Amino acid sequence: MAKFRRRTCIILSLFILFIFSLMMGLKMLRPSKATFGDPFGLELLPELHQQTHLGKNLDSKNNDKIKSETNVKILKSVEITVRASKASEPYLEELQPLNYYLHVFYYSWYGNPQFDGKYVHWNHPILKHWDPRITKNYPQGKHNPPDDIGSSFYPELGIYSSRDPSVIETHMKQMYSASIGVLALSWYPPGTNDENGENTDDLVPTILDKAHKYNLKLSFAMSPYKNKNTQTQKQKPRNISYYIDRYGNHPAFYRYKTKTGNALPMFYIYDSYITKPEKWANLLTATGSQSIRNSPYDGLFIALLVESKHRYDILQGGFDGIYTYFATNGFTYGSSYENWARLKFFCDQFNLLFIPSVGPGYIDTSIRPWNAQNTRNRISGKYYETALGAALHAHPSVISITSFNEWHEGTQIEKAVPKRTSNMVYLDYRPHKPSLYLELTRKWSEKYSKERAAYAVDHELPLS
Repeated sequence: MAKFRRRTCIILSLFILFIFSLMMGLKMLRPSKATFGDPFGLELLPELHQQTHLGKNLDSKNNDKIKSETNVKILKSVEITVRASKASEPYLEELQPLNYYLHVFYYSWYGNPQFDGKYVHWNHPILKHWDPRITKNYPQGKHNPPDDIGSSFYPELGIYSSRDPSVIETHMKQMYSASIGVLALSWYPPGTNDENGENTDDLVPTILDKAHKYNLKLSFAMSPYKNKNTQTQKQKPRNISYYIDRYGNHPAFYRYKTKTGNALPMFYIYDSYITKPEKWANLLTATGSQSIRNSPYDGLFIALLVESKHRYDILQGGFDGIYTYFATNGFTYGSSYENWARLKFFCDQFNLLFIPSVGPGYIDTSIRPWNAQNTRNRISGKYYETALGAALHAHPSVISITSFNEWHEGTQIEKAVPKRTSNMVYLDYRPHKPSLYLELTRKWSEKYSKERAAYAVDHELPLS
């Protein structure tokens, strides 16, 4: 009898173990769209992750082929990054319409070994102070990714490449979730680049396609580029015609409808004050020797205002508006909130667009360790909301955000995550979620849209 009971217990135990194993097996086979994201383990394989994400984006046509083949020989040197769960993304269909008067500066200059054969911009050099006596008191050299990057924050997407189509799509989705209508892409003409990167003009078609998928529009922020010389100004008409001829017919190409009914592309001109106003006047006034006014290449040219005196240079140069760019309150006359009402009054007098730039904070000590005095703490979003409130109070034509992903200067609203290495503890958005600044942007975008409708009588709208 005892032998029978023992045998029965053994059989029952084996049966329970079989049922438990079967249930665990079924659990591990849950769909990739389950509440907790992709099945654990798939995200840890860069080549498999790339294939699964590219398979979901077949609608992006041939542009997604930009350097998307993985170099198997260097996979071991690529950082392994766990991507965010899809459950952390807002439901896009539940969001309010985009605000095309809210623009964000966007950088496509990042690279990693998987897509670019090397790190680009994440390994940013530590910049020297103009006084050698100060420089010697700080570290020298370059950052060494993936654990050591040129930023005080660490991106949720890891050390990504701007050539990765899945990264571009994620960025567009995040902008959409924040109710941002226009991305101002930092752009360099073909064959040129900034001092730390490479030309990225070939990425523009993919960015345009991805932006269009989410109803975003694309404007250009024309930046200083490597080997700038005395011929630069002569090249500007050619750069503008290239931009309009090549991209002007794309449905995501941004045009701003003015009071006169003209729908014109918008150009943000960084460091515009370096070029003398009379040279700008040759291009931007109707009587200029190289004038593009009333031609197929006409547009709205927005100058960077740094000092108060730049107002009159901007007028003389024939610009259509001003923006302030810097995210550091008090750093320049233009970036100081207390001056925005006066600047708006000046712009109204001379029929200029006023576009203040707001940012979530500022810290660039990862690349300028001697510049701590210009750090502006985020204070869990309070700094950002103060800036947005000051901008709305000035009744601007457009608000620009510095930035979506300028990680070197710590102005990004892109998602960041906690990261600790043996030598570094990166900043993050805790106690809030990585999406904090996207959510704050959406909140203020909706507020700005309502307030602007009440005070704007010109009703400018971008072309659809």
